[in-house]
Amino acid sequence: MQLRHAALTATLGLAAASWVVAVRQMDGMDMGVATKLGSFPFFVGLWVSMMAAMMLPGAVPAVSRRAQASGRVRAVPLFVGSYLAVWTLVGVAVYASYRPHGSSAAGAVAIAAGVYEVTPLKQHFRRRCRASLRSGFEFGLYCVGSSIGLMLMLVAVSVMSVTWMSVSAVLLLAQKLVPPRAAVDVPLALAIVGLGILIVIAPSSVPGLMPPM
Repeated sequence: MQLRHAALTATLGLAAASWVVAVRQMDGMDMGVATKLGSFPFFVGLWVSMMAAMMLPGAVPAVSRRAQASGRVRAVPLFVGSYLAVWTLVGVAVYASYRPHGSSAAGAVAIAAGVYEVTPLKQHFRRRCRASLRSGFEFGLYCVGSSIGLMLMLVAVSVMSVTWMSVSAVLLLAQKLVPPRAAVDVPLALAIVGLGILIVIAPSSVPGLMPPM
């Protein structure tokens, strides 16, 4: 029990510190759909901070189970490090493919993300992301599959927005801690699709989407 408490404290402490770092690094970078990512080293450092801040709170149950199963303190940083390594690879892919874009592209990504929320593939990854896994790398792969729609929507709408990052973090945390339920998941998916449609037809009505004049 003491080991689990230590794992919980360390994981949440790292997440809290990562929020501070990410918010500081993102200051002045948010330009909505016109946001630029900066240099590769800068973005990767920021992305890792963002992923630690957003993903580690939801990973606490998995980290605690791993700590309890192994009985060793060193299993925790190894699990967390390999989990974040998977998300770092996602960040590299984002940097390679991202370009400043228009509201129509952002809306299309949001619509696709909403549709993905109710697909069997998403539900499979979400269940596996809540399961007991020995490897942080395997856990990361399943969690990427579960969260990729919401993460791509964040990237498309404004990857440097603290507000959108916070909203995404709350949704991702809820999905990791709460079992899938159609009564919750379907309205959420419809809301995301609705947001995507609103972005396409009336982008100026969505806060933080368009770059300031």
